[in-house]
Amino acid sequence: IGVGRDNCILFLPTVFDCVAQTPTTLGDRFVGGTEMGLPRFGRPKDDGELSSNLYVANCGPAVGLSYDDIASVFCKFGELKGVYAADESGTRVIVAYVEEGSAQAALKALHGRSCPELGGRSLHIRFSVIQPTPQDQASDLVPVSITVSDVGIPGLYLVHDFISDKEEEELLQAVDCRPWNSLSKRRVQHYGYEFRYDIRNVNTRHCLGELPSFVSPILERISSCPTFKNVKNIVLDQLTVNEYPPGVGLSPHIDTHSAFEDLIFSLSLSGPCIMEFRQYKNGDWLPRVASSADAKIENPEDHSNFIRRAIYLPPRSLLLLSGEARYAWHHYIPHHKIDKVNGRIIRRASRRVSFTLRKYPVVQHQRKKIVISNGIISVCANVNFLSTAILKDKVSPRWQGE
Repeated sequence: IGVGRDNCILFLPTVFDCVAQTPTTLGDRFVGGTEMGLPRFGRPKDDGELSSNLYVANCGPAVGLSYDDIASVFCKFGELKGVYAADESGTRVIVAYVEEGSAQAALKALHGRSCPELGGRSLHIRFSVIQPTPQDQASDLVPVSITVSDVGIPGLYLVHDFISDKEEEELLQAVDCRPWNSLSKRRVQHYGYEFRYDIRNVNTRHCLGELPSFVSPILERISSCPTFKNVKNIVLDQLTVNEYPPGVGLSPHIDTHSAFEDLIFSLSLSGPCIMEFRQYKNGDWLPRVASSADAKIENPEDHSNFIRRAIYLPPRSLLLLSGEARYAWHHYIPHHKIDKVNGRIIRRASRRVSFTLRKYPVVQHQRKKIVISNGIISVCANVNFLSTAILKDKVSPRWQGE
């Protein structure tokens, strides 16, 4: 809540600036009206339909007009709920009123006319309506936890500020000096063993050598970290570096049981995100095997037979998946540019880089256990958490990996 020109009270959403670590208003940073956590708007089905929301073109940050500037003009006609970006152009906004009559008065007074308070620009205005979607509704059902104790998944650990700002910068510089492998939506680097996305397993015939020296301090710190149990003697030998641009996440999956040992570490760099977890009952949903790394996965939102959890991963934090968290829960990163944490909107950075560290089993074939029961085939390194896939035309285990 703020006060604009002419003492108008502005009800503007707050955006959390993940770089400056300070709250800012919408006028300082773009927040799309189509992003998670904000209303979604569209054209009314009937041209004569009235609404308390207005679509306003030819104004916005791209033409030097902040959301505060716009709100101070429109609040003269009634109480505002907020001003939102209509799209990523920076020249179109949604002005949301509390009362429908206020929107009607503003449209009548400002549409097609030059507005001196907004640089003399001629505004093009029409009514707009909120369009809730099943995905929006689902995203609001799960609270985002800050600590693993609130998540309540055994085997899940999170250490905040595992590395310093300087160490983060050095790690990013180290990977940026090395070649990236471009996938359709993100870039990756592999060390130790290459991860084969087509078979969802490591390429055992092609060892890439020891892990690079720039991760040695991280490995030493992991082995001595009191938060993690049973890691003192583990020798991590596989590293996957992922770079995610804004809006790109990770499809739901459980890392192939037989491909790696029990502990999987993920270090977040450069930007924050939310990681969600889902446990499906009776194996009702499982990802399809695809021939490419970024092939489409069937939409988990189409299924309701699951338990859902979420946790916020800030930059420089280290996550550990072990036990139940490793074997029994699908984990993924929603494809959002904006996340909502405890009612606060958090913008994802221009890039997020993750270091995923794992251990390749020395005797891989001894770690597999195959069980066929009631048309279900299971392949698992840990018999307590069987990785299942529906057995259809033929016996073919289905694996997934990052």
